[in-house]
Amino acid sequence: MTENDLLYTLALQHVSNIGDITAKRLIAFCGSAEAVLKEKKQNLAKIDGIGQATLADIHNIEHLKAAEEEIVFINKNEVKVSYFTDDNYPERLKHCIDGPILLFQTGNINLKNQRVISIVGTRKITTNGMAFCENLIEQLAPYNPVVVSGFAYGTDITAHKAALKYNLQTIGCLAHGLNQIYPKVHKKYMVDVEKHGGFFSDFWSTDVFDRNNFLKRNRIIAGLSEATIVIESAEKGGSLVTADIANSYDRDVFAVPGRVTDSLSLGCNNLIKHQKAMMLSNPLDVPYILNWELEKASKPVVQKQLFVELNTEEKKIYEYLKENNKQQLDTIAITCNMPIFKVSSALLNMELKGVIRPLPGKLFELV
Repeated sequence: MTENDLLYTLALQHVSNIGDITAKRLIAFCGSAEAVLKEKKQNLAKIDGIGQATLADIHNIEHLKAAEEEIVFINKNEVKVSYFTDDNYPERLKHCIDGPILLFQTGNINLKNQRVISIVGTRKITTNGMAFCENLIEQLAPYNPVVVSGFAYGTDITAHKAALKYNLQTIGCLAHGLNQIYPKVHKKYMVDVEKHGGFFSDFWSTDVFDRNNFLKRNRIIAGLSEATIVIESAEKGGSLVTADIANSYDRDVFAVPGRVTDSLSLGCNNLIKHQKAMMLSNPLDVPYILNWELEKASKPVVQKQLFVELNTEEKKIYEYLKENNKQQLDTIAITCNMPIFKVSSALLNMELKGVIRPLPGKLFELV
């Protein structure tokens, strides 16, 4: 978008009581943000949801002045800006009715043809929750997903750090302008995140820090992703709001189950109980449900298995999987002309030797 378009879009955002849904409705009616701000009040009054307070404020020159000051900040800090109809605006977010009309970003974010998952949960993550989160990202790393979270304490920063550890792109969605960072202790991770992803926000540099911003921010976390994963949550919490938003967008939601006596498992257990999330007990359930396929080039080379001793049945299965990728237990037995019990025994031995791994749906593939 041009700087003139940006100026008027920012000015429109600055008008009282105009959120993203109303702004899109106004732009659709008038053709552009500039046209909205130059339209006669009596014409704007015909649009549903435009109240008298908004009409009284819409032509206030202070909106353009505020927009000019924000553009100074944007240019000075090399902030990238995406308009909701631009090609570089995240595709999945375009399909969200309340997606931001402007999205500000820093770093090296690339969402073109990418698998994107959001990982959310309590700020008071337990050691078990942390271990599951890290193992989840390790197991998903071969599929090269982008990991989205909120850069907050607990689950969020655990997910970002694990993504960096396994060289995955990661995106922090912030509940404030790009002129600050919360919590400040996480400032030390910013450089690495911007090298391997970056930050999104729809807040201005002048916006007052408010805890309600976190709930607004959650729609971006849910909207960017094809699936949202809740690691741990109390009976109430922001991650449950994110899950609800993801459901409203018709996106997949996963929740990690826990003991009924654990307070930080109540939220996840309730999501599963009320069928608002699929139970996630095995990290590989995610690619199975989302129908992800590994790129051939990303699979470990066969030479890694050369020093593993296999018996006759195991070699036969190995060669079959080598040629046919992942296959079901029954298919392996029929094709290799072996009884089910022998195939099951051989597969178990091969798994213990680190040669194959089981997948949901009684599927097996080479490691």
